[in-house]
Amino acid sequence: MQHNSLPAFFKCDDYFIDEKVGLLKFSNNYKVFDQQGIQIGNITQVVPFWHKVFRLFLSKAMFPFTLNIVNMDEQVVATIQRGWTFWMSKIVIRNSSGQEVGGIQQKFKMLKPLFHIVDTNNVVLAKIQGDWKAWNFNITDGNERQLGAINKKWAGVLQETFTTADKYRVTIAKECPEDINKMAIVAGAITIDMILKEAK
Repeated sequence: MQHNSLPAFFKCDDYFIDEKVGLLKFSNNYKVFDQQGIQIGNITQVVPFWHKVFRLFLSKAMFPFTLNIVNMDEQVVATIQRGWTFWMSKIVIRNSSGQEVGGIQQKFKMLKPLFHIVDTNNVVLAKIQGDWKAWNFNITDGNERQLGAINKKWAGVLQETFTTADKYRVTIAKECPEDINKMAIVAGAITIDMILKEAK
């Protein structure tokens, strides 16, 4: 896929993710900003009514979930979906047309979560690994080359502007190709907080 066919949302190299706080939340929702502090989209969780009922009795870590990445025109630019799970999650990433562009494979690792971002042939595009408690993650490719990072350090004026609950920053290396693989890597990275919350 060429650069010009990549949705504008995924052409950023710096994303700031800010959780929307609400009472009695059954779903996770986040705002997404660029490096200038301009909102470029939202991440919303689709929660059917039956989820809300069954979550009173069953662990949410078992439940399927759908996360939509939506631009400011309210167009879905990517969707992340997981089915019912009883051990390790299998997560599918789809583009705006509903076509599968990759996936997220959760790997078992004590205390330090590890996720593989894969293409449709299960080839590893990137690994997201780090310390969940300290919220420092590295994004590396299959050759251990640094592709980006995820952390809770917000720079400059942005740090003073946003004061709500969970917020974190996803930076993508300039060397990361502007193609369909970048869409999968960014989609996986910017939704990492939701994925971890749903897996708990």
